[in-house]
This record gives sequence, structure tokens and C-alpha cells, in this order.
Amino acid sequence: MNFGIAFFPSKEIQDAANSYRKRYDPRYTLIPPHITLKDSFKIEDGKLDEVITELQRIAMETEPFPIHITKVSSFEPVTNTIYFKVEKTDEIIKLEEKLHSGKFEDTRKHPFVPHVTLAQDLTHVEFTDILGRLNMENHKYEDTFDRFQLLYQLDNGQWTVHETFVLGRE
Repeated sequence: MNFGIAFFPSKEIQDAANSYRKRYDPRYTLIPPHITLKDSFKIEDGKLDEVITELQRIAMETEPFPIHITKVSSFEPVTNTIYFKVEKTDEIIKLEEKLHSGKFEDTRKHPFVPHVTLAQDLTHVEFTDILGRLNMENHKYEDTFDRFQLLYQLDNGQWTVHETFVLGRE
């Protein structure tokens, strides 16, 4: 079974992201708008409780912190993916690093870029048009990062929450 770790932002940010995702993201129905902290990974049989205990420890050691979305950006030229750019802060970087070290395997394939996907798998023409339009709009949002979720993937590809970990407390 595939697992992942993510943060689901406020309803305001999710609504803004979904206004684009429902048209421009073919994976719209598989998972709500989120910030991925740890991409898909496996948990050995019988080790789930150990992983949950470690996630509880990490959450307890991490105080809630603000996040800021300041603009729209893209992963061009690697992919035609467009996203809300989340400002990198020491807090989010430290949290992401904790989820890829110690008891957790470092499964990173790319440098960590905190973001909320708006559009992906676009043709070059679509990508250029949509990114140009989005860059003319104001996309500034603030939220408090106060929890993260351990997710698992269903057979149909959808992701669902297994457990939520609140920051700064048990």
C-alpha cells in the first residue's frame, strides 16, 4: 500500500486552487488541494504503529507556523505544472527534512518546493495561456500550518486520510 504525508490548507486556499484544478488537473478527483511533505512511500508489514509513533513525536516537537502563498509559479521546463508557490520557511524545511531522515527513508526525487498544484499535464499552448492569465491575477493567501496527515492510496488511485497529527501537542 502506498502512503504519503501532506498538509491540507484552509478552505479559502482549497476553493481557490479547485477553481483551476477542476478544469486543468486530471488528478482533481484523486486528492484535495494539498502541500506534499513526503511523496508516495511504502510501510513494511507490521511497521505502521512504529511510523505513527514517530509522526506523533515529530508533530509534538513542531510548533504551528504561518505559511504564505505569494504568487503562481511553474516547474517549467521540467513539466508543464502550474502551482501556488508557498514561501519556503525554516519551519517547513525542517519539518520536511524530519520526514526524510531518522526512521524515515529519504524518498526525495526532487528538491523540496512547497506548493499547491493548480494545473498539470498541459500542452505547451495551454500551459503558456493559463500561466500568463494566472500571473495577471492576485494570488496572496495566508494560513497556519498546524497539522499534517498520513494518507494512503486506495486501489482506484484516490488518496484518503489515515491519521491527522496536530502540531505542538500529543
